[in-house]
Amino acid sequence: MSWGAELWDQFENLEKHTQWGIDILERYVKFVKERTEIELSYAKQLRNLSKKYQPKKNSKEEEEYKYTACRAFVSTLSEMNDYAGQHEVISENLTAQITADLARYVQELKQERKANFHEGRKAQQHIETCWKQLEASKRRFERDCKEADRAQQYFEKMDADINVTKADVEKARQQAQIRHQMAEDSKADYSSVLQKFNREQHDYYHTHIPSIFQKIQEMEERRIVRIGESMKTYAEVDRQVIPIIGKCLDGIVKAAEAIDQKTDSQLVIEAYKSGFEPPGDLEFEDYTQPMKRTVSDNSLSNSRGDGKPELKFGGKSKGKLWPFIKKNKSPKQQKEPLSHRFNEFMASKPKIHCLRSLRRGLSLKLGATPEDFSNLPPEQRRKKLQQKVDELNKDMQKEMDQRDAITKMKDVYLKNPQMGDPASLDHKLTEVSQNIEKLRLEAQKFEAWLAEVEGRLPARRQSGLYDGGQHPPAINNCAQDRESPDGSYTEEQSQESGVKVLATDFDDEFDDEEPLPAIGTCKALYTFEGQNEGTISVAEGETLYVIEEDKGDGWTRIRRSEDEEGYVPTSYVEVHLDKKAKGAKTYI
Repeated sequence: MSWGAELWDQFENLEKHTQWGIDILERYVKFVKERTEIELSYAKQLRNLSKKYQPKKNSKEEEEYKYTACRAFVSTLSEMNDYAGQHEVISENLTAQITADLARYVQELKQERKANFHEGRKAQQHIETCWKQLEASKRRFERDCKEADRAQQYFEKMDADINVTKADVEKARQQAQIRHQMAEDSKADYSSVLQKFNREQHDYYHTHIPSIFQKIQEMEERRIVRIGESMKTYAEVDRQVIPIIGKCLDGIVKAAEAIDQKTDSQLVIEAYKSGFEPPGDLEFEDYTQPMKRTVSDNSLSNSRGDGKPELKFGGKSKGKLWPFIKKNKSPKQQKEPLSHRFNEFMASKPKIHCLRSLRRGLSLKLGATPEDFSNLPPEQRRKKLQQKVDELNKDMQKEMDQRDAITKMKDVYLKNPQMGDPASLDHKLTEVSQNIEKLRLEAQKFEAWLAEVEGRLPARRQSGLYDGGQHPPAINNCAQDRESPDGSYTEEQSQESGVKVLATDFDDEFDDEEPLPAIGTCKALYTFEGQNEGTISVAEGETLYVIEEDKGDGWTRIRRSEDEEGYVPTSYVEVHLDKKAKGAKTYI
């Protein structure tokens, strides 16, 4: 089908139709452009959403993402970030392959359409000019014929009138001849113009217009094909990213399948495990019977001087919680002499530890966290110390790398003085070396604390680590206080004044205290010199009684005789507990 043959008389309608086609193409370009903007906006929103829920670095929130469910969530956020990237790819491809391409094509199409219709209007104007010429020649021929006819009639009238002179008749005859000749000339001109117009009109309708309309038809068909190809490209752009988007979704599914509730439960244990054992059963305290003294005034010194006490498994143990809780005493009982009570008070060192623990616990609540994290349970303390050691080693490695870089630069300056002064780097090199030394000492300090917690250096507490007047880190419970039973507290003045206070305020507590019962025996694997307060010296191979087992702090309380008891590192002894015996009370 050719527009030139079928639509030869529809020039104006074709002009409107081609303009409508260009408008449709521009509308489609606008649609694709808005789609690209939506894709970019969606990708930006997805990226912002992913960034919003990403765990913050160096924060407590980042530590919480060690659980498998949280790691799966982080993986989901990462996959969504990649998913957003694919939408950005869609936007870029739509812009490059459709929007920009069609925008250029629309401009070319407008120029081509303008040229074709300009050529058509030019041909149309030419045929209209030929038509006007034909009409003018025709009117002139008609006018000349009418004038020649009137001149002929006038001549005949003059020739028939006998009153008209011969000269007038001759004049009329000549005028009629002239008019007749003019009519003949007009006729010839009209015939020539008519033939010319017919040729031009034939060329216009059978050559020029079909050619122009054919160009317009081809232009319109190319536009239709182009918009169809663009629609295919539109779909193909989406299809190209589907495999990658599928991989993103597969990554989310894989991350979800990696969630392990058992692993998360174990991580909870590792995160919050204190390392302590649960407290034992409390014993029944019968307040219906009057409290009797364990030893008499005369037997106090004798019992202290006797040999090893008889092993009492399952013996009665008073469930005291604090060494300064007053007891109801029978008014008939007599008080021991002050010297006896003072000796017994000085021998009950674990009670003093609990009192010190209370004092240090209050100081912890009022002050900052100890540097060695001694306010934490053993397991948590170990993790914190290990984390601190890793951080210090990492910082030290950075400083060492910087020192190496400065050293290399100095060598370059020495070989090429024109590049710089080597002496200018000495100050920086000294500063970096000092930083490395500070970090090394700091790391050694924390490694010592870490080794102490892990039990690699069981005698660390006796090595004078906290000597020099420094107080060891305090923990606000008595069980942890025994982590360093020596205390290393230089509290001679406070002890001296404390004796006076306790001798008056806590007489009733210390004057009738029963020793803790033995819950088993132990054999010393190594020799231990108990040089600090609260500890006891043992020789390798010596057998002693266990009166309080290790509560998770690495120390076991033992007794050699009634007046010789104290703490030794658990790793230094082999403990054999009596399962039937009830454990001694822990000071909490």
